[in-house]
Amino acid sequence: MTVDDLIAGMLREEGGFQKALRSMLEDELDMTLSEFCAASGLSPSTMYKILEEKREPNIRTVREIVKAVRILADPVAEHFIAIIASNVSMDLIPGTVDLNGKVIPLREYPVNTVEDAIIASVRAERDGALAVVCAPIVAPTVEKILTITVSRVIPAGSILRAIDRLQGIL
Repeated sequence: MTVDDLIAGMLREEGGFQKALRSMLEDELDMTLSEFCAASGLSPSTMYKILEEKREPNIRTVREIVKAVRILADPVAEHFIAIIASNVSMDLIPGTVDLNGKVIPLREYPVNTVEDAIIASVRAERDGALAVVCAPIVAPTVEKILTITVSRVIPAGSILRAIDRLQGIL
């Protein structure tokens, strides 16, 4: 069973996500619900309600569950944050970032068009990305497609520098 099976279960039938998640916990991860919640940081109350089909998970919760399952199912895989940006931007990006004492690699996915950015985002998720960082113009579309966290790049500093330069010209 894979993360794709979780998503397919949700789309296939009512309660399919719950069945697939229960199977994933028992057969693949060999974890109790309490252990899964402790490892993932998800609320035990919320997870219990979802598994007992007393509550349908919202998209945010599904993303958190999928992310946790992906990490727990393959803890030795290199997990990374995908940076979806133009080739010009890539020179400024470091190779890693320190998140709460854990060094996470940053993997670059250079793109030139919005379509390229959507394709690169899907590719990044399939490659094992924990999250995607991309431009605001493509983020709403990418969020609808991916199950991982999508963060928008807000280039306030570069916009302000560009405006300052224009003041001398205009």
